[in-house]
Order: sequence, then C-alpha cells, then structure tokens
Amino acid sequence: MQNRVEPPILLSRLLTFVFAAMLVVLGVLGVTLYNMYPLDRPQVFFLMSTPRNDINVVLAELPLDDAYIDSFKRTFIREYIRARNEIVPDAREMRTKWGNDADGVVYTWSTPEIYNAFAQTDMYNAWMGGVPDFDFSCSVEFDTKEAPAIEPRNTNEYAVTFQYFCADSNRQMPTKEYKIRIKLDMADDATIKWSDRLNNPLGVRVSEYVVESGNGDPLDTGYLATDAQ
Repeated sequence: MQNRVEPPILLSRLLTFVFAAMLVVLGVLGVTLYNMYPLDRPQVFFLMSTPRNDINVVLAELPLDDAYIDSFKRTFIREYIRARNEIVPDAREMRTKWGNDADGVVYTWSTPEIYNAFAQTDMYNAWMGGVPDFDFSCSVEFDTKEAPAIEPRNTNEYAVTFQYFCADSNRQMPTKEYKIRIKLDMADDATIKWSDRLNNPLGVRVSEYVVESGNGDPLDTGYLATDAQ
C-alpha cells in the first residue's frame, strides 16, 4: 500500500487550491468595488471638522427695502453697460458675451427689441460677422468724483454717464463721454428660463436704451469709425 502522493496528483491538488483562492480574491474585490462605486443608488457622506464654540450661524431673510433695491439696480446698470460696450481682444469671449443664447449676458439682460437694436451696431457685426484682422480693446469707466455716474429719472429709469475709449498696440482714440438713458423692466410676475438663472436670476431686463449725449452709440462711433476716417 502506497503512503505517498504521486507528483502529478500533488500538482493537480495545488492548482485546484490556487484556483479556488483566486476565485475568493476576485469575489472580495468585486464586492469591494461595488461598495466603492454605488452608481445606481444615493449614498450619504459626512464631513467632520473641528468643532468651534465661538461661531454662531444665524439664518435671516434679507429685507427688500428701497436701499437694497436701488443698490441692486445701480450694480445691474453698471454691469450691463460694461457687458454691452467693453471690448476684449478675444473673439471667442466676445462671441460668447454677445451671442443670442443663454451664455450671452447682453441677450439675457435685454428685451428682444433692445437686443435687436444692439445687433445692428457696427461693432457687433464686426465681431459676430467676421473677426477683425487687428487686436484692439475698448474700456468703460465711471467717474463719480464730480457728479453721480447713475442719475435716477423716473421709476426704473436712469441716466448713466461714463467714459469710453479704445486702443490697440499703436494708438489710442481720444476718450469720449456718453450719457445713456436706461429703463429697467422689473415686473413682479416676471418669469425666466431655467438656462437664464445664473446670468439673470431676478429676471430684470433693459427695455429702453437711448443715447442722450456722445454723438451716437459707442459701438457705432468708437474705434471702427475712427479707423475708417
């Protein structure tokens, strides 16, 4: 009677053990990966931080009084003037800012009539129709030293005074001063598209844009007009 295992039988048993161990390892890895990536169900995570006893968190509703509303309107008007008139030497940025989609802030902040008038200006067509073959930039500055840059007229109507100039690597056009009358559309029941929620969360739009002084729209009488002379 033999008391030893022949080499082929020993090798077969060893391979069977290795194969079984591999299956166990693969099974454990599969369960681990499944728990690490719960793609089909929500999972809650807690972020622990050092406790502080000297900080109080208070939730309060911001009162909508006249001071807050007036400050918001003035900030909105400044940003609208900049978005509509400032030029940067980047065609992609300009086409995004002036485009007629959710990313176009001038489009989002204007009524359709005001945006259509804006789209007729020389500077708009220069950037949107064909990129100029030279680099230049135009800046807007508000000077509040002598007189308020934004003067209230009637309800939701303001006169905005600003300085405007353009320049390239070779020259700079003289600074011109413009006064624009702007009227805001702030209907209580205004609705906005979901895509507009970031650029215009309150649904405020410019419904009038009239050049009172400066000899025409800055986008018609600025750098391109000077260059053509």
